Amino acid sequence: MGDAMALSTAQRVADTLRDRIEGGGLPPGTQLSEEALGRELGVSRNTLREAFRLLVHESLVVHRLNRGVFVRVLEPADVTDIYRVRAALETAGVRAAASAAPALRAAVAGAVARGERAAAAGDWPEVASADLRFHRALAALGGSARIDSAMDRLLAELRLAFHTMPSPRRFHEPFLLRNRSLATLLENGDHGRAEAELTTYLDDARRLILDTMREASS
Repeated sequence: MGDAMALSTAQRVADTLRDRIEGGGLPPGTQLSEEALGRELGVSRNTLREAFRLLVHESLVVHRLNRGVFVRVLEPADVTDIYRVRAALETAGVRAAASAAPALRAAVAGAVARGERAAAAGDWPEVASADLRFHRALAALGGSARIDSAMDRLLAELRLAFHTMPSPRRFHEPFLLRNRSLATLLENGDHGRAEAELTTYLDDARRLILDTMREASS
């Protein structure tokens, strides 16, 4: 009972830290202070260390020997690999769209509409969140809990890359129309064109992030 409760507390702490990382409150490269976070969250160092281990497993933080725990900074190779796996999972979902449950297909259209409403309100962080929900919904068309779990982890990592983009609006705005176009192709049953468009879309997004990373390091 005690071990289970400790793990549950560590998971709640990990959830809190994950939300802060994804929301930009703890940007890449930030050192996570055991003392400060333990005091703020009211948890022991052991609980905090267990939470850190969970986030290390999710590739959101790294432990550097004799230095501490830091929010992970993605390298270009990480971004390339994330997009490689995303392409495999999302195109598999598009191929399965015809036989997917109606609720899964509705989630695709719902994520697009949510992104459009956020853009109309000028809420670009929410546009980014809606965009990730859209891509998770595409992969979820495959009807696999393991794919869903893999996408959750990939998209959490991808948030780290999004934080390198100087303007969320400039990065996400062009993809709003492309999300709508993809959703329409799927609704019309044009799965071949949807898969081709998705492949080009992901290649374009990957290049934009990599170009920005290169500019920032030059």
